[in-house]
Amino acid sequence: MNEKPISKHSQTTEAPYDANDPKAVDNFWSEATPHKGVQELRAKRGRPRLRASERKEQIAIRVDSEVLAWYREQGSGWQTRMNAVLKAYKDASL
Repeated sequence: MNEKPISKHSQTTEAPYDANDPKAVDNFWSEATPHKGVQELRAKRGRPRLRASERKEQIAIRVDSEVLAWYREQGSGWQTRMNAVLKAYKDASL
């Protein structure tokens, strides 16, 4: 069987070290970060959990259509601004 000709510039392996040399293998992997398990990887996904005092609660509220239209015209973040106005009113009425 004929072997495929390999130029002297081609890599014969994808490993950046000589896999037959234990010292080279150990040297390459000495800087690696050890895997600590799937639970660690899953814990990093998504947004960080907020404290109970910082969490928002989803509700259904009836608002005049002109008020809602005005807030929506303000652009992205209108719900956050509406919440800030309600919070400021609460703080001012204490």
